[in-house]
Amino acid sequence: MQKSSGKVLASIFWDQDGILLIDYLPKSQTINTEYYSSLLVQLQDILKEKRRGKFTKVVLFLHDNAPAHRALATQKKLVYLGFQSLDHPPYSSDLAPSDYHLFPGLKEQLKGLKEQLKCRHFSSDAEVITAAETWLDGQTSDFF
Repeated sequence: MQKSSGKVLASIFWDQDGILLIDYLPKSQTINTEYYSSLLVQLQDILKEKRRGKFTKVVLFLHDNAPAHRALATQKKLVYLGFQSLDHPPYSSDLAPSDYHLFPGLKEQLKGLKEQLKCRHFSSDAEVITAAETWLDGQTSDFF
């Protein structure tokens, strides 16, 4: 058995045209309201840059019910940035596109091919990040 190189936590923001922002949480840090709010500001800047013609006064925004997402400070930041938060009922799989569409394919890619009947092993976080980004970049616009 090989020792794992650890875990990499990524926050992925995407829309129907593709990936907008991927943020990798630094080691020994947690996603709190301040951290998540700073990601929302980055996302707004990226939306203005990447979706120039599509950026309107209101962005419909769907995220899950994680504590940092539900916090009052986060909700205020969403309003300030012009994002309209869509309600995400608890235990509602039909409203979690990342959980049933984006992540299963990514996880499958990172595990390795089923035909080989063996798991992939990564020697570093950078190797995991490269593999994830390669897979995400390889998806066509139809995927999103």
